[in-house]
Amino acid sequence: MDRKKLALLVGALVIAIGTALAARSMFAGAAAPVAAAAPMMQPQKGPKVLVAQRALPVGTIITADAMSFQQWPKEMVDNAYFLQGDVEMDKLLGTVVRHPIMAGEPVTRGALVSPGDRGFLAAALAPGMRAVTIPVSDKTAVAGFIFPGDRVDLVLTQTVEGGGDGGALRASETFLANLRVLATDQSTASEVVDGKTVVREFSTVTLEVTPKIAEKVAVAQTIGTISLSLRSIADNAGDLERAIVSGTVDLPAGASRAEEEKIIRTAMNRPQDRTGSYVTGADVSRYQRSSLPPPQSSSSPAPSGAPAAPGNPAATVPLGPSVKISRGNAVETVTVKK
Repeated sequence: MDRKKLALLVGALVIAIGTALAARSMFAGAAAPVAAAAPMMQPQKGPKVLVAQRALPVGTIITADAMSFQQWPKEMVDNAYFLQGDVEMDKLLGTVVRHPIMAGEPVTRGALVSPGDRGFLAAALAPGMRAVTIPVSDKTAVAGFIFPGDRVDLVLTQTVEGGGDGGALRASETFLANLRVLATDQSTASEVVDGKTVVREFSTVTLEVTPKIAEKVAVAQTIGTISLSLRSIADNAGDLERAIVSGTVDLPAGASRAEEEKIIRTAMNRPQDRTGSYVTGADVSRYQRSSLPPPQSSSSPAPSGAPAAPGNPAATVPLGPSVKISRGNAVETVTVKK
């Protein structure tokens, strides 16, 4: 190999080595920089505001477990919020929700209406519902252990006169169920002293009902005595499960969680306009009737030997079969009344 070719080969090799070193240096210097985490901005802690503990639909009567105070970012506090230290929780008990409030949402002053304010009772009623008031006593109102927001059944007790022998049918039946108590007397809130709910006497109870149920309550007051039967909270859950299984409450397949909760809440709060269980006097005592006696006819004259009905000489008592009674040698035929 001549010197010229050897010089070219050495030159090419030097250039290649130089190029490789330059490229390595360039790539090493262009390495991606390590990202440094920016310090997270902590929101400034503000005062405690009143928030809903659960979803509060329109017409909800505020109780002690419905709301509580919670820390809120200072920059998000609104003038309409209730701040801890500026409002007494006891004064909000018994107020009614005017606008729906979601769980965890701050309660605003315009969302509540207080007793005595114009439209208070109308705000407490759900759409399409009515308010009726019935007189009660300690015996018919669970000795005062019923408070606004509770659910009750109505029991009608009556005495049905019938029969010429003076016998009467005494009966009691549950004719309405799951009615919401709006107020006792003129109070829509429970009185709390030293953290304990005060049980007091009241003479009237205002209930939330449908227009048809309002008519039934009005008629029932003329028939007999109405008593309140306090419902357990668990009863509503059991009735709801049975309604879903039977198909009375239909949950659409594509419904969202919020829609399902609204359907379930409506079903649980629905008054039940149906005749429930009943008891007659015979279920309590063997000396009472289980049904009314058959009607007696007074249109036909009494047969020979037929006794007149007590208190009404013109009325006759239907006669039954006759029996023969032997007393020694004497035989007597006696007709038995039906």
